[in-house]
Amino acid sequence: MKWLHLFLALVTVLGGTSVAASQDYPSRLIRIVVAYAAGGGTDSAARPTAQKLSQLLGQPVIVENRPGANSIIGTDFVAKSNADGYTLLINPASQLLIPFYSGNVPYNAVADFTPIMNLSVNRRVIVVNPQLPINNLKELIDYARKNPGKLSFGVAAAGSAQELAGDVLKAEAGIDIVSIPYRGGAPALQGLLAGDIGMAILVVGDVIELVRAGKLRGIAIVDGARSKIAPEIPTVAESGITLVPEQWLGVMGPRGLSAPVANLLNESLGKVLAEPQVHLALETLGYEVAGGTREAFATRMQDDIEKYRALTQKLGIRPKAQ
Repeated sequence: MKWLHLFLALVTVLGGTSVAASQDYPSRLIRIVVAYAAGGGTDSAARPTAQKLSQLLGQPVIVENRPGANSIIGTDFVAKSNADGYTLLINPASQLLIPFYSGNVPYNAVADFTPIMNLSVNRRVIVVNPQLPINNLKELIDYARKNPGKLSFGVAAAGSAQELAGDVLKAEAGIDIVSIPYRGGAPALQGLLAGDIGMAILVVGDVIELVRAGKLRGIAIVDGARSKIAPEIPTVAESGITLVPEQWLGVMGPRGLSAPVANLLNESLGKVLAEPQVHLALETLGYEVAGGTREAFATRMQDDIEKYRALTQKLGIRPKAQ
């Protein structure tokens, strides 16, 4: 818990009313880095957020895509940027997981960032090609047991929360299924639709219309509660299996961002999330609006990285050189 204590100590020491203490900020363009390609879920959530934040702050706020190396390139860029509030990062919870899979991460996923706000919770779902005789989680497990090593599951990236969810499912259910990492959710989805893989774990918002059209079959939500946009799909937990911590999307700055600036950004993002059009845009994508304080987000980050540490250790996962 040492990093959590550091976060809270910094907030206490540098605290104060954000508006009074940050009169000069912002005075120029702010960029929000997305460490993934344009068109993906994180990018799609960042754009309406940036647009409304620009209106509130009275300065341009742009989304800058810096994909590569499973999001490490863009995330590292922000970690090494000036802590002045003009370079921010919007990233999913997989930021905390990647170092447990990859041995060449050049930053500390928690200590090198200043938490600003947990924007949303985003659910993942197990989906299968409808050609398979699988309609629910029990049938999926039965099918995998009868066909060991033959059922492959696609994920948006290696070392992602989706891959970990599949690895935990393998261990908990005693099945042999094969992970196939893609270069994003869209290619994984195309692979599933084409029949290259039989199953995938993807963001609910990216697949729900295909599920309802009968082109895919939704089996189970892998994390947390049922999805607000797909309440008809049960959770894995309802079958007695817990896979991964609930996934989120958050905004953060580099380590050392002053409390007045971070507080102002937190307050402004809270107003952004309260805007009906932003709220609707996020929920349409499958992101359930969260919000909250910087301290709550710092606590969540620390709690989640410890959960990932325990899960990966239990599964015997070791960082690999990329």
